[in-house]
Amino acid sequence: MSEAPVLPTATYAVTGATGHLGRLAVDALLRHGVPARNVFALVRDTAKADELAALGVGVREADYDRPETLEPALEGIERLLLVSSPTVGDRVTQHGNVIRAADAADVGFVVYTSVLHADETELALAPEHAGTEDLLQASGLPFAVARNGWYVENYTGRLDEYLERGEIVGASGDGRVSAATRADYAEAAVSLLTGDIADQQGYWELGGPAFSMSELADAITETTGTKVVYRDVSPDEFTDILRGAGMDEDTARFVTSLELSIARGELETDSPALENLLGRAPTSLVDAIRAARV
Repeated sequence: MSEAPVLPTATYAVTGATGHLGRLAVDALLRHGVPARNVFALVRDTAKADELAALGVGVREADYDRPETLEPALEGIERLLLVSSPTVGDRVTQHGNVIRAADAADVGFVVYTSVLHADETELALAPEHAGTEDLLQASGLPFAVARNGWYVENYTGRLDEYLERGEIVGASGDGRVSAATRADYAEAAVSLLTGDIADQQGYWELGGPAFSMSELADAITETTGTKVVYRDVSPDEFTDILRGAGMDEDTARFVTSLELSIARGELETDSPALENLLGRAPTSLVDAIRAARV
């Protein structure tokens, strides 16, 4: 796909703009040539948005849990990037608040960040995303769903731990993840947001080149020169390891369920959509590891 056509006169808003993905999306909008005056960063706490304000973008309070803040925040907005809430368990309610406010404010297009195969996976995180997708469908708003795979940062953020221990411990077997960097997912979301609405609507399965945990260990070894191996254990043993590290029972079982989803192939996709939206190959695993070492 060629670079998305930018609509300089359109107004864009990004929710969760002080979070990792939201902030990258604001930066991507500006790189795409959208004037800062047409970009609005929607944040829960405006006191934490000084860096965004310094970019010249508008900063508006928008708290998923306070519906009265949402419609005013969306006033005059034509295109909205709804970055999914980090609060597992409350997402459908929170996202529903935003969707209703977007409808009331006559927002013309919504892009939502979901998860791979949201409507057909056993992944523990999927039901809330699928529920949000259903709300979008029922709203009548034009929308696109960016079904993102895992973040590479889920792994590169633990690089020092892997290097110190010399191993990655998991229960995912030979399962593979189609992970990509947050920056690539943010860029793809902005490509959807700024493109032709008629072409962009629908569901986009997004992920980078798939790798297993053994392949991740090999890539870390290759990039750093320090030997790292993958040690696969049973789900029960993995849960015990997590508990031994101080994790509570429910969280340990939740994390183990994610490992089992990887083992079943639920975090893998062969869709070329991410590359098409980026107009280039996604950031490679080796490059992401190298960048994390800087």
